[in-house]
Amino acid sequence: MKEFLLIFRADYKTMPKGSPEEMQAMTKRWMDWIGGIAAQNKLLNIGNRLISEGRVVKANKSVTDGPYMEIKESVVGYLIIKVESYDKAIEIAKGCPILNIDGNVEIREVSQL
Repeated sequence: MKEFLLIFRADYKTMPKGSPEEMQAMTKRWMDWIGGIAAQNKLLNIGNRLISEGRVVKANKSVTDGPYMEIKESVVGYLIIKVESYDKAIEIAKGCPILNIDGNVEIREVSQL
C-alpha cells in the first residue's frame, strides 16, 4: 500500500456562499465522501479546510501575505489516503465534492523515505 496526498484546489473568489441549507448539503457531501473512504479503511489523515488568508516566508526570510491571490486556484484542504496505486487514488479523487464547484484534486504520492 502507498500513501497519497489529495490536495483540493479551488478559486476562493468563486466558491459558493449559499444559504445555510446549501452549505449544510455541501458539508454532508464532503462527510459522506470522506466517510466512504474511511469505511474502506483507506483514510490515514483528515485535513481540515483551510481559510483563504495565510503568510508566505521566502528564502530571504521576508514574510508576505499569501497565498498569492493573483493565482486563480488556492489550496483549500487536503487528505492523506492509503491505496495500492495512482489509479486507485484517482478513482477516489473522482468522487470529491470539490469537482462539483469547478475545483480540482491534485494527487501526490508520499515518499516513504
